Amino acid sequence: MGLTKRIGNIPGMAKKQPLKSGEKILLGIFGAFFCLAAIGYVVLESVRLTSEKPMFTQTTFFNFSEEGKIGHGYYMKANCNACHRAVRSGTSMGLSLDGIGSKRSIDWLEQFLLEPERVYEGPTIDHGVGKEAGNIIARLSEDKIRPIAVFLSELKAVAGSSVSKVPPPERSEFIDGMVGSWAPEGWKEKYEDVRDRIKREEGEAADRDAADEEVIDAR
Repeated sequence: MGLTKRIGNIPGMAKKQPLKSGEKILLGIFGAFFCLAAIGYVVLESVRLTSEKPMFTQTTFFNFSEEGKIGHGYYMKANCNACHRAVRSGTSMGLSLDGIGSKRSIDWLEQFLLEPERVYEGPTIDHGVGKEAGNIIARLSEDKIRPIAVFLSELKAVAGSSVSKVPPPERSEFIDGMVGSWAPEGWKEKYEDVRDRIKREEGEAADRDAADEEVIDAR
């Protein structure tokens, strides 16, 4: 008994205090939110796994050529997916690369891999001389850089999606109205609507193809 009394009187050995009413309420609210989140996750996964239709609209896609497949192999061996997300796998530490082929050309991508800070016109976080990604790419031979650029160029996005440089092909009354209301004077004379440019370039390409066919027929 004497030992028990002496231990009970040791400084710092305070008795455990019961929870106050406010603390009990907060703990109960936290527990309720946690349970609801867990139930919601289970329900969401059950619906996702059993539904025949995708829950979310997929805005990125890919159709790899043989060189693109080889480039994907080089990309994986270089461990680029440790920082980037591509083909819907990898991490989000760096820029997501899904859809980048709708923003950048093969030549741009190749030059960026070879000379990132010159092409980017400024310092980069991990690419460049002496940086982690830059050192990894520097160890690759140039014959591997081109296939990686081809692989990246074949990561496409649906026109009008958040990861696409190209807007939707159809006209938008809202966008056209905003442009008409807020665009500076002379804007239309200085800049060309990208939708009009795409249609013009497609028409010019069709005319060239038709002219080439006429030359072939004439021969």
